[in-house]
Amino acid sequence: MTHPEILKSVAWKDLKNLSFKEMLIENNLTIPWFVISITLAYFGYYVLALPFSAFFFLTGLKQVHNGFHNSLGTNKFLTWLSLYINSVLMMVSIHAVKFNHIRHHKYCLTDEDYEGKSAGMTWYGAILYGPVHMFLIHKVTLQLGNKSYKRNVILELVSIATFAAMVFYFKIDFLIYHIIIMLIGEFLMAFFAVWTVHHDTHDQPELARTQRSSWKNKITFSMFYHLEHHLFPAVPTIKLPELAKRIDEALPEIEKKQTF
Repeated sequence: MTHPEILKSVAWKDLKNLSFKEMLIENNLTIPWFVISITLAYFGYYVLALPFSAFFFLTGLKQVHNGFHNSLGTNKFLTWLSLYINSVLMMVSIHAVKFNHIRHHKYCLTDEDYEGKSAGMTWYGAILYGPVHMFLIHKVTLQLGNKSYKRNVILELVSIATFAAMVFYFKIDFLIYHIIIMLIGEFLMAFFAVWTVHHDTHDQPELARTQRSSWKNKITFSMFYHLEHHLFPAVPTIKLPELAKRIDEALPEIEKKQTF
């Protein structure tokens, strides 16, 4: 089936809207993980802080990803603010990530898709490619993005550099820990956010991999419903479990390759 045919076969437009409770969850999910990780790091419990830092990174990805597709349920400024704050906290220009992600949907797994480059690599190649991936998404945005994108990327990079300079100048150990962990997370993005969900799908790029294990989806906050996301990018992440059920009922013949 073609993508337009799939869109007509599944009821999805009602899933675009968030309730007030869902909006609060999607916009504040990062806070407890960040507070706990930073608190533990402040008292020197770095090993205990690690899982909370990892969940902060994951929920941060979920939040900004919804922001990319205007699915946070907030106005334009609050969505921008979410992307900006997460840029500083996650040590990457989120607007650069956004620019390449929107292109990824448009040019999925073609030569114009810079985000998707690692999908055709081996798993270990995608891991080694991680630092290059992070450099390229910034370079591509500054080369191809419009004035608004370029302005936001420069603002975010200057803010990140200022934050990091202050942290290292004053030797704030718990924030140094946070910066290092976030950079490690960013360097693994080419593997976790691209390779895991797109490897061996070049024959049908719009049919990304997905995850159907209930407990795996719970611990990953539904971030690996990637088949569903590529088919219906306007649907917020919190609604993807319901969307997956509707796809399974309406189109059981669609091949669903597992993410992990």
